[in-house]
Amino acid sequence: MSRRRLDFQVAPGGQLRGRARVPGDKSISHRSIMLAALADGISEITGFLEGEDCLATLSAFRRMGVTIDGPDAGRVRVRGVGLRGLQAPEGPLDLGNSGTSMGLLASQSFSSELIGDSSLSRRPMRRVTDPLTRMGADIHCSAEGTPPLRIHGRALQGLRYSMPVASAQVKSCLLLAGLYAEGRTCVREPAPTRDHTERMLRGFGCQVQVEDGWICVQGGQRLRPAGIEVPADISSVAFFLVGASIAPGSDLLLEHVGLNATRSGVVEILRLMGANIEILAAREVGGEPVADLRVRSATLHGIEIPRALVPLAIDEFPALFIAAACARGETVLAGAEELRVKESDRIQVMAEGLQALGVAAAPLPDGIIIRGGAVGGGEVEARGDHRIAMSFAMAGLVAGGPLCVRDCANVETSFPGFAALARGCGLSLVEAHKELP
Repeated sequence: MSRRRLDFQVAPGGQLRGRARVPGDKSISHRSIMLAALADGISEITGFLEGEDCLATLSAFRRMGVTIDGPDAGRVRVRGVGLRGLQAPEGPLDLGNSGTSMGLLASQSFSSELIGDSSLSRRPMRRVTDPLTRMGADIHCSAEGTPPLRIHGRALQGLRYSMPVASAQVKSCLLLAGLYAEGRTCVREPAPTRDHTERMLRGFGCQVQVEDGWICVQGGQRLRPAGIEVPADISSVAFFLVGASIAPGSDLLLEHVGLNATRSGVVEILRLMGANIEILAAREVGGEPVADLRVRSATLHGIEIPRALVPLAIDEFPALFIAAACARGETVLAGAEELRVKESDRIQVMAEGLQALGVAAAPLPDGIIIRGGAVGGGEVEARGDHRIAMSFAMAGLVAGGPLCVRDCANVETSFPGFAALARGCGLSLVEAHKELP
């Protein structure tokens, strides 16, 4: 049987202009479904990201007995069943490339099996399963520590856990497990990561304490229903921030962008590189800071990226690598070993792609060194990684010739409609389908 591959064909030149609103935040969309499902009553969500991963989470909770209406133009209505109201699903639960739900499934009254897309199936999960096992969880994975994950629900005990590596996913899993555990569960991070889980738990009526760097939840707290307005995803906005920064003559307004302090590292890093980014109409919506961003083309220069900003921009580094490739001088990133275990090994795959376009890029065990210069045309492999595909698409704005980005179908997992929105802003992008044997 043949299969199809989606490639992006980008013609060189152009600029990004006008105004755009990218889809809703992926992290907040995921968590809104999970917490609304566990609440005692009906929650209303607007701005929900209708990408494949978030739809997979929605479908998984439907299969566990939660009634969910929508999505309809980003609107979702969830009839929560309470902490103990989930039902055993028939067959494995497909969670796309999100594994955050593992924490709340570890203490259910039923067993479950978690599967996902090809990227989740390759991702090492022991950094999550090990601390959950210390709480009393019964979780089995492959010999390599990857999914599928077989979870046999058991009573959990609270845990005090100092994380060896900063990871919002690990933190979120443990805090969700802590809702079900006897006693308190406390997590400490080596560096701040996105805090959507803590914010949203509070929004659903759960007390979350922060004490001397420890983030703590008391087990047994019930969640009340809430209204959630999902802002535009800063991770998706990042591609347009970089594209408008590197393409001469660009002037783009990005609307209703989530600017959570634990996620806005990409804006700070780009500004350190000389980017012209204005923050307009700053406001708070549903407990999350939101603003409009105006970005105009600028001359970028290489920097040594401050380590304190690394966890605050971990998902945006593929786009930032494109900015570095177009900057004057050298950009150095270190302390970002988590990039090795994302949807792909983002350090290695980005380095290979940049090298294929004639950019000097030297991968490090925990980062990369990029010397900016001319970006050539040619072919690069996205390896099925949505963020890499969109990053290299933006590189086409300044490429010396036509650019083909191969294996881009997974863009729909996080940014449905990316190609059309990018074209509307000025990127000369064509989606090309190829039949494979």
